[in-house]
Formats: sequence, C-alpha cells, structure tokens
Amino acid sequence: MHPRNHSTVTEFILLGLSTDPSTQILLFQIFLIIYLATLVGNFLLILAVRTDGRLHNSMYFFLSSLSFLDICYTSIIVPKMLVNFLASKKTISFTGCALQVYFYLFLGETECVLLAFMAYDRFVAICNPLRYNAIMNTEVCIWMIGASWSTGCIISSMDMYFTYRLTYCGPNVINHFFCEVPLLLQLSCSDISVNNIIKLVGGTSLLCIPLTLILISYFRIHSGRYKAFSTCISHLVVVTIFYGTAMFMYIRPKHLATEDADKLVAVFYTVITPTLNPVIYSLRNKDVQRAMRRLVGPTACNPNR
Repeated sequence: MHPRNHSTVTEFILLGLSTDPSTQILLFQIFLIIYLATLVGNFLLILAVRTDGRLHNSMYFFLSSLSFLDICYTSIIVPKMLVNFLASKKTISFTGCALQVYFYLFLGETECVLLAFMAYDRFVAICNPLRYNAIMNTEVCIWMIGASWSTGCIISSMDMYFTYRLTYCGPNVINHFFCEVPLLLQLSCSDISVNNIIKLVGGTSLLCIPLTLILISYFRIHSGRYKAFSTCISHLVVVTIFYGTAMFMYIRPKHLATEDADKLVAVFYTVITPTLNPVIYSLRNKDVQRAMRRLVGPTACNPNR
C-alpha cells in the first residue's frame, strides 16, 4: 500500500443495501439467518466428508475444500455487513477495506480455479473410470488444491498492489455493502487506465479460461454419456451462478453498470452461492445425505424409532 493513502482517506463509508432504518433491521435478520445457514451447512458437509469412509475420495475432497473456501469467503463480507445494518456510522477503515479487498479477491479467484479442477475430476471419473483412482490419487488432489490457493494468492496480490498504490483523496463514499474493487477505482484521484486494463485482462483470463475448460470437459462427458452427465448437473448449477454473476461484475460493458443491479448481483456471489453449495451438492447425492443424517443422530438415520 502507498503511504500517501493514510494521509488522505483514512476510512470509507459503505451505504449498504438500504438507507431506510426499518428495512435495515429486516435485512439484518434475513442475512443473519442466511449467514448462519451457510456456516452450518458447509460445516456439516466438511464433517460428513471427514467422518464417513465412503466419502474419502477425490470428489468429496474437492467438495469439502469448496465448503471451507465458502465459509471463509462469506465471512469476509457478511459480518461487516451485519454490523453496518445496525450501526449509525457505517464506516470501514482504510486498512480494513484493504484487507477485505485482498481476501475477497484471494478466495474468489481460488474458487474459480477450484471449480475447474472439480470439473476435471468428474471428467476423469466418467470418461476413464478404470484409471480414476490412479489418475486422481491423493498427491494429485493435494497438488490441485495447492495450485488453486497459490493462483488465488498470486493474482490477488497483484490486484491489491495496483489498487492500493493509487491515491485516495476523497470522496470516500462507496455505494455498496463491501469494498468492491470497481467502485474503489472510481474514488481514486490517480489515473486508473492501467487498473482498468488489468481488471479486464485479469478478469477475462481468470473467469473465461477456467469456464472454457469446464464447458469443454462437460461437452465431452455429454457426448454419448447423457445418463452419466446428469450426475454433474449440481456442479453446473454452481458454475453457472458463480461465473455468471462474477462475469457480469468484472468483464461487462460499462454502459450495463447500475448501482442497484451491481449490489443485487454481488449478493448472489458473496452471500447466496456459499449458502446454496452444500444444498445443491447434497440434493442428488445419496452418500452425502446419508453421511449428514448420521451427523444429526441415530434418530435421523432411522425414522421408525
């Protein structure tokens, strides 16, 4: 971060989703319930994978990694949003905003790569089942998870550097519920042409390349394997929601940008998607459902008791 930043803007004001006090109370209750559901759902999925021996394979290893990622991802945004719903002074410090931006980009970019690896895992399982355990062994899975996190760390560090090397000298009002990079760039007093190019190139490559690989793998699965392809629908739903909303925010034409639409779309990829992931992945998966019922207790496993 550039030292000049601290002598100009020391905090940002987040306008949030609404300025009406009664609406803010209602939104606080709604998002608190959603956040708790996100934590419970993803923690249960992680515990189910760790405690059930039948789920000890690469598919569920990736799935539990996605759940952990979603817990961290939503926790970067939602707790501060909940505080601001009830606070009279809806501010975030310059340092707090910088940290939020870094971890938000880090975790979001990690998920982009992880979803692509999950698609490859399903491709190998369906198209090459006899060699699946040999190809997707423990070492390969760990390498893929490490590559996902490393890619997110490197790219987010570059984004962070180019965002916070700028000078911020006012205004300091962000019409959003968290420190979103495109809105931060609009508040800078510096020339942001380089940042816009980096945002477009980085967003296009990080979103379009993994998405293209995912679509190619599922197109090859679909060819002659329709019944097997139907088992991948849950992953495609997650991919559609996550990539679709992220692409709308980061690589759309400027004339499509509106403040209300931006906040609504951001709610989907920061709040809704992490909540839906454990539900979507367990709806069509009897093994996950069985493991989760065991976590609840013996009564849930045997309804006749």
